[in-house]
Amino acid sequence: MKLEPGITVDGRYRLEHRLGSGGMADVWRARDTELGRDVALKLLHENFARDTEFVERFRREASSAAGLQHQNVVSVFDRGSYEDSYYISMELVEGSSLRELIDQGLTIEEAVEVTRQMLAAAAFAHEHGIVHRDLKPMNVLIDRDGRIRVTDFGIARAGGSEITRTGSVMGTAQYLSPEQAQGMAVGPATDIYSIGVILFEMLTGRVPFDGENAVAIAMKQVGEEPPAPSSINPKVSPALDAVVLKALAKDPAQRFQSAAEMTAALEAAEGSPDQPVVLAPPPEDRSRRRWIIAAILVLLIAAGALAYFLTRPDMVTVPDVTGEQETAATIELQSAEFEVTTERIESDIPEGEVIEQDPTGGAEAEKGSAVQITVSLGPGTVRVPKVAGLPLAEARSLLRDKGFETVVEKRSSDSVPAGKVIGSNPSQGTSVEPGSTVRLIASTGVKTVVVPNVLGLDRVTATSQLRKAGFVVNANPRDSDEPEDQVLEQDPAAGEEAEEGSEVTIVYSSGVGTITLEDYVGQKQSYAQRKLSAAGLSVSIVKRDTNDESEDGIVLAQAPSGGTNLSPGDRVTLTVGDYTAPPDTGGDTTTGGAATPGRSAP
Repeated sequence: MKLEPGITVDGRYRLEHRLGSGGMADVWRARDTELGRDVALKLLHENFARDTEFVERFRREASSAAGLQHQNVVSVFDRGSYEDSYYISMELVEGSSLRELIDQGLTIEEAVEVTRQMLAAAAFAHEHGIVHRDLKPMNVLIDRDGRIRVTDFGIARAGGSEITRTGSVMGTAQYLSPEQAQGMAVGPATDIYSIGVILFEMLTGRVPFDGENAVAIAMKQVGEEPPAPSSINPKVSPALDAVVLKALAKDPAQRFQSAAEMTAALEAAEGSPDQPVVLAPPPEDRSRRRWIIAAILVLLIAAGALAYFLTRPDMVTVPDVTGEQETAATIELQSAEFEVTTERIESDIPEGEVIEQDPTGGAEAEKGSAVQITVSLGPGTVRVPKVAGLPLAEARSLLRDKGFETVVEKRSSDSVPAGKVIGSNPSQGTSVEPGSTVRLIASTGVKTVVVPNVLGLDRVTATSQLRKAGFVVNANPRDSDEPEDQVLEQDPAAGEEAEEGSEVTIVYSSGVGTITLEDYVGQKQSYAQRKLSAAGLSVSIVKRDTNDESEDGIVLAQAPSGGTNLSPGDRVTLTVGDYTAPPDTGGDTTTGGAATPGRSAP
């Protein structure tokens, strides 16, 4: 079965990238195409998928885990088969593992709070008949809100079922309870022990028992008493010492009998740090005697195992490859004749760097055995939050808190007020690497445009230029001495900024002059000429003969007529009477031959 980004599992889950790889399964970030959400998809390795009994238990226990809906438990959504393997669809937790926090160092208060939330998850599971059996820092996640989330309940023990065959050991040796190391029955107290180991490690920076290999560690879990945390970290109070040591009791009956009981003990230790919790002495009954006998038998078996490990040939020192790049680490381990298995997880450590190894560097291991290295996939991805509608400063602060860099692009908007965010690129909900740059698109308000200068242009040209600039044109005519259609005024004025789509008013010449011509008919020519010249008009005189002496020098007609609008320089034609005396039509009317009046005698 080949898995790679882009493949759709079971017609529903589209693989995006691998989050990690463990001994049992690969974990991928995937997109649930039916529900439109991101999930963590755990797919069994093929060697387990071929084990019919294992698969049946895996499926049954995944169904039980799917019923665990709690704020401190990673939810199991779905299970199914794909090609020759099987998968579990789980809630995708964006954040880091407890392992990373332990490596960075925790305060005592932080360690207690983490433990309290782990106990809340365990208590809920125990109430539903589920024991985790493999609690360890890698199975405890911290989400972006700082909440503890316990995962991998899907491979836990549900009721009476066992994920492995009778007598086999499941779990990580450093966090394994004594009863698990002996192949005995497990119960809620088993998880209490593992939580006690994790609390010990958070307080001191190391586990209570470590060794060269899993068998050596298991022997210590069964046969050695753990040191008090305060012997390593003097800041640990006597009361908290007592809580840890009670959780790490060899006999399950001597541990806290429930997660709620351990939670109460933690709270009491916080309230009275100098008053250690009183541990009840072991009861001398049959169960105690059976425990002692079982421990002796285990020690005998362990002694035989130790003799084997001391005498077997070809033991070599495991190179320390933590902090190296994966390729270099693999070559170094293979050169020392070890097989290499790789687990990849999201981490704040740079991509490709080895975070941890098992066995640890410097330990003795059989030549040809496997060394597992855990390699960082980098910090994973973070979803871009919703910023649309927020003030720009608030949006930038939100993105910085999420680990993003920001740049700002300003853009006009008809609907988003100035100073608020229109949107982002990448958009809301997009998964990107932490530290990525998000472009914020901020509104400058409604878009403004510089009003062009259209004064002196003809009306058609001016209207075209204004519309091209994004304005609506309101054109009004006005009588003017300027040429017809010439733009006389504009509002807003040229060079001002106005909202795109707003109105610009222009006033253009109607072509009709501003001088109203008076009616000069009946006026003397000299008067009319003087008035017209004063008005800036040109005058043409046309003489018309008249035999009426009263019309001599009088304006008889004009063109244009009175009331017409003219412009300076326009011509007015005046028709003026020119008197001519009529001819003498009669002779002498008396004998004496007297002369005609008005005409001199010959």
